[in-house]
Amino acid sequence: MSSQLKSLIFPAFALLLVSLPAVSQVTGVQGVVKDETGKPVVGAVVTFERTDIKGHYEVKTKKKGDYGHYGLPIGTYNITVAIDGKVRDSMNGFRTSPGDPKELNFDLKASADQQKALQKAAETGTLTAEQERGMTKEQKEAFEKQAKAREATLAKNKALNDAYTTGKNAVDAKQWDVAIDSLTKASEMDAKQGAVWTSLADAYVGKAQATPAEAGAIYDKAFDAYKKAIEINPTDAGLYNNYALSLAKDKKLDDAKANLAKAAELDPPGAGKYYYNLGALLVNSNQNEAATDEFKKAIDADPDYADAQYQYGLALSAKATSDANGKIIAPPGAVEALQKYLDLKPDGVNAQSAKEMIAALGAQVSTTFQNPNAPKGGKKTTKKP
Repeated sequence: MSSQLKSLIFPAFALLLVSLPAVSQVTGVQGVVKDETGKPVVGAVVTFERTDIKGHYEVKTKKKGDYGHYGLPIGTYNITVAIDGKVRDSMNGFRTSPGDPKELNFDLKASADQQKALQKAAETGTLTAEQERGMTKEQKEAFEKQAKAREATLAKNKALNDAYTTGKNAVDAKQWDVAIDSLTKASEMDAKQGAVWTSLADAYVGKAQATPAEAGAIYDKAFDAYKKAIEINPTDAGLYNNYALSLAKDKKLDDAKANLAKAAELDPPGAGKYYYNLGALLVNSNQNEAATDEFKKAIDADPDYADAQYQYGLALSAKATSDANGKIIAPPGAVEALQKYLDLKPDGVNAQSAKEMIAALGAQVSTTFQNPNAPKGGKKTTKKP
């Protein structure tokens, strides 16, 4: 072949090679989608997102839950299944290849069971060889991350529990400084533990009572701790009750009453005991007038609260007067309250005191009472004095 002919043929041949259209290889993926009960899902959207280069493809499942895409370029895909617009299952890093369509089924029940098993494994730190073999790279990374988080949580929980236990035991032993130190550390480890703040408040209240010269500032710290506990458990009536009693010890009566009212609002059946507690505290602080008001609230909330009736009658009796002849005039309601106590607790620890007080007020003790433990409609019993 002449050099002139070669110079004409080879460039033409090269031109022919570069002008041929590129043909990419394609493959298929098919499978079935089942719900948590094992039934085929119709109309689920199976999405193929290619990750090696950009590509997005979708198909829907048919009446038997089956789907198939037979024109996918060979590559790596993240595949998701969405039902009613919500992604319910997925497979990442799925590699297609030439030849027959690859099968990829989605069983939501099996996936959920597997996820629960992996979650339990992460929580316990144990993973079976079979589970590990079946995990994707992403799942292994997630498991390792959860395992590390679990170890850190366990260590933190142990330190928190140790600090709380030490502090609580110190409160019980009235070692106020040890309690405050340990419980403060516990609160810094986890500020969302209501029991820690409540115990810390108890420790501060105890120290305030033990060191009256410094009580004001210490009570303020106790109140702050109670507020933190209430923020965490805003519907706990007992917290408001204890907070109120601490406020009353610091003579903050208006605030104490407001918190007791909140406790009564949250726990109407227990309202009587909340008012009674404050009344008893006020009596011990020689604030008899204020105590009388609280005992009245207690019996208004619960007329069958025997001890509240007794204390109310006793508080009223202190207001007894006498006429020109020296006859004692009982304040309105005093005898009735004391008699109510006897009706409710004829053999109670304050029964004799109630009888003596009634007699001192110039009244007679009723010898007829209704047994509070008897069935409704029961007969009245007459007891000889």
